[in-house]
Amino acid sequence: QLQASGGGLVQAGGSLRLSCAASGRTFSMYAMGWFRQAPGKERELVAAITSGNSTNYADSVKGRFTISRDNAKNTVYLQMYSLKPEDTAVYYCAMHRTPYGGIWPLRSSDFDSRGQGTQVTVSS
Repeated sequence: QLQASGGGLVQAGGSLRLSCAASGRTFSMYAMGWFRQAPGKERELVAAITSGNSTNYADSVKGRFTISRDNAKNTVYLQMYSLKPEDTAVYYCAMHRTPYGGIWPLRSSDFDSRGQGTQVTVSS
């Protein structure tokens, strides 16, 4: 199970830190990803981190978002800076389908076990 938290309302240019607590599988063995979905838009994989802490980002968030993980807490984080109105979406995390799976290229179909999301709203 995956449970995201930390969303909220923030002004453009602001920051938020999302967290996602995982249970069930052996967390440390799996790459994790952060997705977002805005109303009327397709789901987008914005960031991913491997079991070895390598990271990859979608162009839309590169340089503004940072993904990290704490295996002792079974938690993955998404630190978001310089937020824009177009970042408004429901954000949720997901676990890679296979142990020690890769994240190059970023591919939504590599992830399953999508958890409950958290709403991020960026006002202009």
